[in-house]
Amino acid sequence: MCLTLLGACAGQPNKTPDAALPAARHAAYASTYQAASSPPVLIRGATLLTGTGQRLDEADVLIVAGRISAVGHKLEAPAGAQLIDGKGKWVTPGLIDAHSHLGVYPSPNVRAHSDGNEITNPVTANVWAEHSVWPQDPGFEKALAGGVTTMQVLPGSANLIGGRTVVLKNVAAVTYQAMKFPGAPQGLKMACGENPKRIYGERKQAPSTRMGNVAGYRAQWVEAQQYVRDFDEYGKKLAAKDKDAKPPKRDLRLDTLAAALKGEILIQIHCYRSDEMALMLDMADEFGYRITAFHHAVEAYKIADLLAERRVCAAMWADWWGYKMELFDGIQENIAFVDYPANGCAIVHSDSEEGIQRLNQEAAKAMARGSRAGLSIAPERAIMWLTANPARALGIDQQTGTLEAGKMADVVIWNRNPFSVYALAEKVFIDGAPAYDRARRNAQPRSDFMLGQPLPGVAP
Repeated sequence: MCLTLLGACAGQPNKTPDAALPAARHAAYASTYQAASSPPVLIRGATLLTGTGQRLDEADVLIVAGRISAVGHKLEAPAGAQLIDGKGKWVTPGLIDAHSHLGVYPSPNVRAHSDGNEITNPVTANVWAEHSVWPQDPGFEKALAGGVTTMQVLPGSANLIGGRTVVLKNVAAVTYQAMKFPGAPQGLKMACGENPKRIYGERKQAPSTRMGNVAGYRAQWVEAQQYVRDFDEYGKKLAAKDKDAKPPKRDLRLDTLAAALKGEILIQIHCYRSDEMALMLDMADEFGYRITAFHHAVEAYKIADLLAERRVCAAMWADWWGYKMELFDGIQENIAFVDYPANGCAIVHSDSEEGIQRLNQEAAKAMARGSRAGLSIAPERAIMWLTANPARALGIDQQTGTLEAGKMADVVIWNRNPFSVYALAEKVFIDGAPAYDRARRNAQPRSDFMLGQPLPGVAP
């Protein structure tokens, strides 16, 4: 059944003339990222976890001009190619963290660096996380050493609607624009549950209850719908060459919400409890937008079938629980249970400058708990929690997340099965260019902030 508010069907992005309503993917703060040039690379005889659900033993990966050229057996190396012996090694796509605050809560953790939460209003859809990203955060290089090549950086969860997210390539750069993943859509960070009602309730402001939270979201979507209608009407007048056509007053908050209604910005929601996730899905139906992913989602296992049916991803921890009441019912089998249904989209995320360094081990814990619950999860399946599924949730799955011909050559070579506690990322490639080499100090990027600081284990 179609909605009457905008004439849109539930769950479908609303369309308005791009000439009238400001588009989300405009040139402002555009990506200046450029892949480093590199010769062809052929990795031979490794165990490949492709991110497509396949495992290939004693197989090869050919990288040409920054892209995966071929995956298979006995591939021929082009002239001038770098040959890497992959015997005994495992190769995966670069890991993708769907929920990070690197750059906006950088290290060292001091007040001067706290730029992730704009706690001045319950709704700050006008702010963009990328405008707080500090490229010198030493956490980026630590994440790279853990095999992370791409991440989504979000505002914090203090507000009902916290602002826009940004997807970054994990490359050393002076500006965040030079890290910005080309063509990746922004996200809209929302938060339900305890955080907004606690923070604003303590200030004697709304919201102070969960029903206040929902009323707050709905009021914003009603305004956004009117904004869309106003620009739609303006667009029609432009098309009719109406000389009296005047554009509506532009509002940065409503620009973001309107773009989310149109499907240009992907909706990413911090939400723990299953009942609240179901409620948020109902609200998406009411206003005609689609939720891309729930984040943290410690009770996602209770509605795994519903999430799969709606094709909504859940980005989760392996075992964080209990530090707030809304985390009380978290279980360690959560990720495996969300992954189990057909179309299930389970993601392992960090939300932590430490956890991002060992996403592979977080996934390994979830595999073990799933196995104890009777769900046998092979490495070729679990790697999707760290690569293909987060790529899908970030809207970049056509470009990265799997080892397939034509994709960006974001590739990690591991010294063994990446789900072993002894696993280490030995080499990391981003767009085919060497980004990290564990065996070579001069091939490990170093933040400007850390220049002059002693390296661990190295005498000054």
